[in-house]
Amino acid sequence: MRGMMEQQITVERTEEGDKEKKKRRRSRRSKQNPAVSGSNDSSVSGVHMQESLCLRNSSASNHVTLSMNVSSAQYHGLDVQTSDDHGLATASDVTFHSLPTMHVNGETAARELGSMPNEQLFPSDGEFTMLSKSWPEPICNDGKDGSFLNEEYIYSHRNEGYAGMLRKIFPPHWTVEAVNEAIEKGVAFRASFHVNAYNRLEAYCTIDGVQTDILISGVAAQNRAVDGDIVAITLDPLPFWTRLKGSAGHFNNSAPTDDCSVLPDVMGSLGENCKGKDKLDTDFEYSFNGNGLPVPDMGFYDHDRAFSGEAVNSELIVAPRSFNYGSNGHLSSASGLSKVGCSSELNEASNAVGKLCAMISSFPSKRPTGRVIAIIESSPRRDAVVGFLGVNQWLSFKELNKKEAKRNKNSMKFSSTEYIQLTTINARFPKMSVSVKSLPDCIKKRLEDGDTTVEMELVAARIVDWREESYLPQADVMRILGHGGEIESQIAAILFQNAICSDEFSTESLSCLPNIPWEVPREELERREDLRNLCIFTIDPSTARDLDDALSVEKLSDDIFRVGVHIADASFFVLPDTALDTEAQMRSTSVYLLQHKLPMLPPLLSENLGSLIPGVDRLAFSIFWDIDLSGNILDRWIGRTVICSCCKLSYDHVQYMIDGSINVECPRTLENGLPELHGQFEWHDVVGSVKILHEISQILKDNRLKDGALYLDTAKHFFLFDECGIPYDSMLYERKDSNFLVEEFMLLANGTAAEVISRGFPDCALLRRHPKPNLRKLKDFEAFWRKHGLEVDTSSSSQLQLSLGKIRDKLKNDPVLFDVLISYASKPMQLAAYFCTGDLEDRENEWAHYSLAVPLFTHFTSPLRRYPDIVVHRTLAAAIEAEDVYLKQQKLHLESIKGKHIKQKCFTGIYFDKDAAESIEGREALSAAALKYRVPCKEVLIDVAAHCNERKMASRNAEDAGAKLYLWVLLKKKETLILEAKVMGLGPKFMSIYIHKLAIERRIYYDDVEGLTTEWLETTSTLVLGLCKIKRAHKRGSPGKCKALEDVVSVINSCDLEPSQFAFKNSVPEEGTNQGVGTINEASKEPVPCCKTGISDASEIEPAVFPLTVRIFSTIPVALHAIGGDDGPLDIGARLYMTSYFG
Repeated sequence: MRGMMEQQITVERTEEGDKEKKKRRRSRRSKQNPAVSGSNDSSVSGVHMQESLCLRNSSASNHVTLSMNVSSAQYHGLDVQTSDDHGLATASDVTFHSLPTMHVNGETAARELGSMPNEQLFPSDGEFTMLSKSWPEPICNDGKDGSFLNEEYIYSHRNEGYAGMLRKIFPPHWTVEAVNEAIEKGVAFRASFHVNAYNRLEAYCTIDGVQTDILISGVAAQNRAVDGDIVAITLDPLPFWTRLKGSAGHFNNSAPTDDCSVLPDVMGSLGENCKGKDKLDTDFEYSFNGNGLPVPDMGFYDHDRAFSGEAVNSELIVAPRSFNYGSNGHLSSASGLSKVGCSSELNEASNAVGKLCAMISSFPSKRPTGRVIAIIESSPRRDAVVGFLGVNQWLSFKELNKKEAKRNKNSMKFSSTEYIQLTTINARFPKMSVSVKSLPDCIKKRLEDGDTTVEMELVAARIVDWREESYLPQADVMRILGHGGEIESQIAAILFQNAICSDEFSTESLSCLPNIPWEVPREELERREDLRNLCIFTIDPSTARDLDDALSVEKLSDDIFRVGVHIADASFFVLPDTALDTEAQMRSTSVYLLQHKLPMLPPLLSENLGSLIPGVDRLAFSIFWDIDLSGNILDRWIGRTVICSCCKLSYDHVQYMIDGSINVECPRTLENGLPELHGQFEWHDVVGSVKILHEISQILKDNRLKDGALYLDTAKHFFLFDECGIPYDSMLYERKDSNFLVEEFMLLANGTAAEVISRGFPDCALLRRHPKPNLRKLKDFEAFWRKHGLEVDTSSSSQLQLSLGKIRDKLKNDPVLFDVLISYASKPMQLAAYFCTGDLEDRENEWAHYSLAVPLFTHFTSPLRRYPDIVVHRTLAAAIEAEDVYLKQQKLHLESIKGKHIKQKCFTGIYFDKDAAESIEGREALSAAALKYRVPCKEVLIDVAAHCNERKMASRNAEDAGAKLYLWVLLKKKETLILEAKVMGLGPKFMSIYIHKLAIERRIYYDDVEGLTTEWLETTSTLVLGLCKIKRAHKRGSPGKCKALEDVVSVINSCDLEPSQFAFKNSVPEEGTNQGVGTINEASKEPVPCCKTGISDASEIEPAVFPLTVRIFSTIPVALHAIGGDDGPLDIGARLYMTSYFG
């Protein structure tokens, strides 16, 4: 086996460099491989055979091919879910060493099982080597020879050898019976599939319960799965597991994959909203790392979870279920089938997981590898593909075939065998083929007219088929989104990719709302607590219109205060099972795209009827706590209320009050003045309340941190826009005490609501959990920084927070590096997710929120923009009513407890009366209230939680993409932007840099650059770059192409520099320029005292000088520029900013 592997690697390296040899190989292959008469013929491709070998069961049903052959007509008639596909890499230096080892091991496995009667399926070594030689050719095709990568298209015009190319490239998917049986027995595992954006040949599968992800390397092993799919996989034997990146202790990015740091990449992770009130409930980013040599395994079955964060869609899948195949060849949920784990075989599956975890623990430097055997659930992203059509390639082909068409290109007919290549803007997607005949009429008309500008249009498409015989998936184009370089077109693409609804609210939904003007009904005034005489005010961004939370405080004694949080009662208007409720649940969350807002609820409700507008009576849900100056909660009250806010404060107004910058006697001394004050209150009442709330919030925050809470927040960016909505600058915004004041009380309210609903309804409460970080990633993070002289203790959240505080003091002269550390610290964190308590009934230890260090948490404070909060409001209302009913029945309104005469609260107070809740009367009261308020049952709530998780992630992805879009527009306008960057990863091929003023990370590749010399000093991890005027000789076997120097380095002539710019200085950024990965918020229209200088006002940065010596944490100047638009996906390019003494 070893000899065969060495032989193949040698063959692959030879293949890469010589096109003539490739032609000869194609000719030999055509002669040696006759046409295949059927898919079951013994001459079928080795790649195709290899997958069918891994079936453990000898029954014929295990060899049934699950067809994914969905014609366009069939597709339109089906409710088919789709997902974004993992594609075939086009890089010429991709290796394919996985194929022979996969086959060899499959042969061994089959012999062990004795389940393969047809021994002809196993080719000889020589046959297998030939397959490995021929495989890279079509895979590495980058489309430059035309947009005709679909075999039917290519060979409809080249009949010679066409039959041979119809052999199946991919192995068939397993049958539903085989998959269910394999999962039950622990032979296969259900996993979520995610593709490396830097290398589509690498994908990672996350299996529930395993801390290390499974590497799926190569197109054959990935078997037509795409990013976001839920798949079934089998694992390879231990000898073929690959080494984990970073496990060797010393990094070298000369590995086949493009990783340059043991830490995950910082890709500009952005926060979730502009209000900043739940920032500690962070949905941490995830990233992809690892490489491997996948080989089938029949001796041991594993699964692994090594993401630096919880995979996006894995958290949406609540538990393993049985599957049934739809007519599109994919598995779908099927309640008619016995669920996996409902029989004694559950023990086998659990034992397999335990065995895998034990094996991973025994070999911590190894990453398991495997391959996909079936697609269980298709990702919705298959229906949301955006890209560009390769029209020029197609027109060029038509020009060459005028005689065949018998017409010129302005009156062309389209045959059913003509395809155009679709290049997606998502790096995790493969290129796709689109039938010209299936294009919309408007596009076909433009093609008939020879309109080449079609190539600059973004198109919306969906994957309709990916057959075993096709290298690329087939897609259907639905419509044109617009010009690739225009903001509105890109916004439309972002919304389409993330399935975000931008339509107007339906008439049925709007009819559920009362007409305006509207007043609080008399019956609501009678049944609610009237708080209209209490000093209550809102604190929000100055531009906010959906005001869903307000605060109040009363002094009860010298050291006891009653703090109130008042939340808009959206559930009063959004009644269960109405058209408005259905649409709100479908949208699930509001989406903020800087200049665009897509609300979850109609503006009539979110900005008027439900919004806590000052001076107007509004319905609310209120929570009061009696708190002492040590932060102890002495008592609490929860109920539905009527309030009237006295004013709308901005964060900056509150900050001025905290700083003492406001003269209460003359409030207009504030530069922008104060907002209008309503009711009988004076400004000294408001200012006094703000100062008390600030003092209490500081105490609460200190207590949380002492209890183990983790705080990884850093400064944020926002854009400044001109009157046309075009960004002209980006500035740094640091969160101040005013932000934290609001945040602390929102966190307290969310925790209180979680406690009440989980106690009252332990089987159907909607909570939010944050799992512990990925242990291996956390240890890698710790080891990396320790290697560079910074001690990070990751043993617990409290120790991590404590060590970060010490490092902050140590790096006070380099705040940028500390911000980089904070952003990297978030990478091992898993994603927070909504869940139904009944779904984790026997695993209450998994309910906790790691970063907040609390056992229970939910979302209660933003019902105008989050659907889960509405569900929580209904559940909380049911608990309150059940408590009132029970107490009336028991005549226990007042009772003496431990010498204190207080109003008894059995379900919503600090002390929960479990006996009351479990009594016959208590259960009846809770059941009746749940029925009245339509609290979802366990089964329904599981689906609601999954949908809300998916929509929250889609919203976040859209907001991140919107921030990147506006940054791209800003750079496009400036053409080139010179900034300083911190080197965070380094190797012989590329470096990873962090641009702190923009909070993004980029890569600069410097291998094979014409005119650039590189010297990598392995022992000291040092890189030396220089210029060379002598044209380099290409290595034998190399592609023979080098990158142009100007693609990597922005070189200016030394004669053009001022005398002070002849030398480059490793300057330390000014104090206070720290920033991190955060939301790029909408620019405030008011003065922002905590903003730093924008990038347009940055002082001139000096270029570096060749030769350049670079080490980890070096600060270097870089030139940033916008890439793509009309001619490809948007991106931000980075080049070294250098000068040279050469002319």
